[in-house]
Amino acid sequence: MVTTVNPRIRTPRAEVRERILAAALAEFARKGFVGTTIDAIADAAGFTKGAVYSNFGSKDDLFFALLDQQISRRIEAVTTLADAAATRPTVTAIGDLLMRGLLDNRDWQLLFTEYWLRALRDESVRERFVEHRRAVRAAIAEAVRRLDLETDIDPATTAVLVLALNSGLSIEEFTEPGVVPADLFGTVLQAVTAQR
Repeated sequence: MVTTVNPRIRTPRAEVRERILAAALAEFARKGFVGTTIDAIADAAGFTKGAVYSNFGSKDDLFFALLDQQISRRIEAVTTLADAAATRPTVTAIGDLLMRGLLDNRDWQLLFTEYWLRALRDESVRERFVEHRRAVRAAIAEAVRRLDLETDIDPATTAVLVLALNSGLSIEEFTEPGVVPADLFGTVLQAVTAQR
């Protein structure tokens, strides 16, 4: 009798990373950054701890990968909006899109706030966080430049404004759901940027 051995099918690396990131976000949201272990993330993703470490060197690396993912998704959504529009999208439309992104990502906002507090309390964490925030602001500013919105505020300042609105509105909305009007992000951006 001939015995056949099923070849082991490897999960593509990109899929492994996505599953680990999804599991990390869920675990961080459920237990907090400090309370979450790499073992718990690995179990939730369906992989070994070694698989997590081969893709991400630490919990901090997981956080920054999640941060990159959040920023990339929002920039991509705004770019898609711009590409789909027959004319340049309005600041209000962009703000509305960003507000939907905020509302759809409560778990991320909780994790971000917790990590931000950690960065404020630990200088070594803060240094990396600050470096990364500079890169995030630069990416958003570049997206603003590409949109050519014709506002009176320069792209770098617009990036700071967008991040500040996102953080502030998330605090208010997730503390008391429904208190932030759905169009407030866009309304504030429109008023502050004085789009011509």
